[in-house]
Amino acid sequence: MALSDWKTVASSNIAAVAYDDESNTLGIQFLDGSIWTYADVPSWHFDNLLGAVSVGKYFRAWIRGKFDGEKA
Repeated sequence: MALSDWKTVASSNIAAVAYDDESNTLGIQFLDGSIWTYADVPSWHFDNLLGAVSVGKYFRAWIRGKFDGEKA
């Protein structure tokens, strides 16, 4: 897995997001510096996350608790 192309987002809790197409892994970097990875996330979730009016709300509604997350 190579999460290398981090995209900065405007959020009160999330600093940046990244996605690896080969492993379908979503990376979330929080403002506290922690990084979490989420397995088997379809790429359209990454696209929707980047285009969301509220990145945090999208993350809470569609990612957290729905996909296996692991602190990196």
